[in-house]
Amino acid sequence: MSDSVYIHIPFCKSKCKYCSFVSFTNGDKIPGYIDSLLEEIHHCYKDEPLKTLYFGGGTPSLIDIESLKKIINKFKFKDGCEVTLELNPDDAEPDYLSGLKDIGINRLSIGAQSFNNRILKLIGRRHNSEDTVKAVNMAKKAGFDNISLDLIYGLPEQTMEVLKIDIENILNLDIQHISTYGLKIEEESYWGHHKPSNLPDNDIQADMYEGVNNILEKNGFNRYEISNFSKKGYESGHNLNYWNNEEYYGFGVAAHGYIDGVRYSNYQTLDEYLNNKSKREQEHTLSKQEKIEEEIFLGFRKEEGVNVGKFYSKYNFDFEKEFSPVLEKYKDFIIKTPLGYKLNLQGVLLSNNILSEFLM
Repeated sequence: MSDSVYIHIPFCKSKCKYCSFVSFTNGDKIPGYIDSLLEEIHHCYKDEPLKTLYFGGGTPSLIDIESLKKIINKFKFKDGCEVTLELNPDDAEPDYLSGLKDIGINRLSIGAQSFNNRILKLIGRRHNSEDTVKAVNMAKKAGFDNISLDLIYGLPEQTMEVLKIDIENILNLDIQHISTYGLKIEEESYWGHHKPSNLPDNDIQADMYEGVNNILEKNGFNRYEISNFSKKGYESGHNLNYWNNEEYYGFGVAAHGYIDGVRYSNYQTLDEYLNNKSKREQEHTLSKQEKIEEEIFLGFRKEEGVNVGKFYSKYNFDFEKEFSPVLEKYKDFIIKTPLGYKLNLQGVLLSNNILSEFLM
């Protein structure tokens, strides 16, 4: 049984140069896609009351209010359910934001990425910094009090000083949550085929990550996961569901889900999805070993780390006994907590190397 749902809206007005997500610019396909999405939900969803519902993309804010309402009405909800929609700043209009609030959206994730207008043009974003400020202020006026902004560091021509100005701009907006992502160029993106110049090197990107941590934590934000910071009580419940290795539905083209111990993915193209909305492209039943490894990797992403008691009760597996050599080897980067173990900030920067040693 799952009480979290992710819905992929794979449409964009244009493709950003760093983006490798499955998305399409043929907006004329949206009505047919919504119909197929509703059919998939009807076929697969088992009426569990939800604690989180997340519209991601692509650009979910391209979908009209009535279509979003039809999707939301397919689900049952627990009291206090967190319902998030990703929003591009240039899609923010007072009537649209009020409409989102009216149909039950109570959390917005706004794709700012940068506040430097030259960099925004370089990376292919359609909005400018003024659009982001307007979007946040309009969202507040519409009644939203749980707003997150996305920020990318390691972008072309981005320096530490430029990044600090970005953070200052975000802090001035008085929002509740910030997601920060280091630029990683994927083969499937535009930049995967046309690598940009003037990229900060790995050392500078690491310095940027530490700088973001220091500034945000001094200003009342807690890093509760490697890339995510929030004020107390405003952690993303939906994303915590992923990092706690809990199950969830994934609906829509290229969506991933995890139900009854099976990880699955939907078809990657619109035509394949539209013709197979009740079928999965891939399904994989996890072995106990795979579940344990995923629990470790996801646990170490969180600031609270791996809870060894929960680990034992869930898998009958003695984490400390099995991994004592690794814990000793990386004792300068792994901190013992009252409940288990977590990475310190330097450990986060070396996490790929450290976590590879927990493979069984």
